[in-house]
Amino acid sequence: MEQIINITEEAALQIKDMMKQNEEEGAFLRVGVKGGGCSGLSYGMGFAHEVEEGDQELEQHGIKVLIDKDSIPILKGTIINYKQSLMGGGFTIDNPNAIASCGCGSSFKTATNAGSPEDC
Repeated sequence: MEQIINITEEAALQIKDMMKQNEEEGAFLRVGVKGGGCSGLSYGMGFAHEVEEGDQELEQHGIKVLIDKDSIPILKGTIINYKQSLMGGGFTIDNPNAIASCGCGSSFKTATNAGSPEDC
């Protein structure tokens, strides 16, 4: 079965560090998409403790991931990476389904889902 998302090793190490710092070891990483942002959709990542109805469960690099059923088609093929730079580090999300995104890189739209754009 094809993975919906791929978490790079660098991102996994950062997520594990964040789990440890926030005493969230053993939690799920919830990845999803919601309406908003200047292009119409925005990504969400956070820790969760319960599987909700319709969630897809997967595991990568020892991290248990949850994706809600509405986000699955939008996130298919997405790569989550972590890059360190002189300005600090941050997660990067490379979504092959995004046809337009805004300058901040956290808001986007797909060919089939424009979301609900807001003012930047």
